[in-house]
Amino acid sequence: MAALYSGWVTRAKTLPDLWLISDARNDARLEAALAALPRGSGLIYRHYHLDGPERLARFRALRRIAKARGHVVVLADSALTAREWGADGIYGAPRSLYPRRAGLLHLATAHDLAELGLARRLGADAALLSPVFPTRSHPGSGTLGPVRFRLLARQARLPVIALGGMDARRARGLRWARWAAIDGLS
Repeated sequence: MAALYSGWVTRAKTLPDLWLISDARNDARLEAALAALPRGSGLIYRHYHLDGPERLARFRALRRIAKARGHVVVLADSALTAREWGADGIYGAPRSLYPRRAGLLHLATAHDLAELGLARRLGADAALLSPVFPTRSHPGSGTLGPVRFRLLARQARLPVIALGGMDARRARGLRWARWAAIDGLS
């Protein structure tokens, strides 16, 4: 199973294939999930449910575990906050990642070809294209499905990470090595 752009080296560093995304619902299992990921995977730390000091404390605890396993740690926040907190990169909508900040990995969210193009033009290192399959995060919303996902990903002209209802079984069925999950990895 090989994804388009597998092993892609970004401006910041090598882009992991596997990404765990933090959320309130998987918080209690994150330490175990990080320990179970293959070395060199990624963590996208969101934790929008926590406020300032509590969010920072939780980030530091998880970053310590992630770094001990050689994982890349990306923060859903500003580049300034990512640098202050010691994150390897930032995650968000394409416009929120602009302008590019040297030394940080930039992961953009995308749901269609227009957003993939915007992410590329604004210098994102990769885009998380979603939702591929139905998700608990957005129950009842439309999905891309495997065929449309692969068509969009092939036109993206930047590395694409599959997101939305992903787990190892679905990644194999999709024949896409680079993927992210909340529930599917925790």
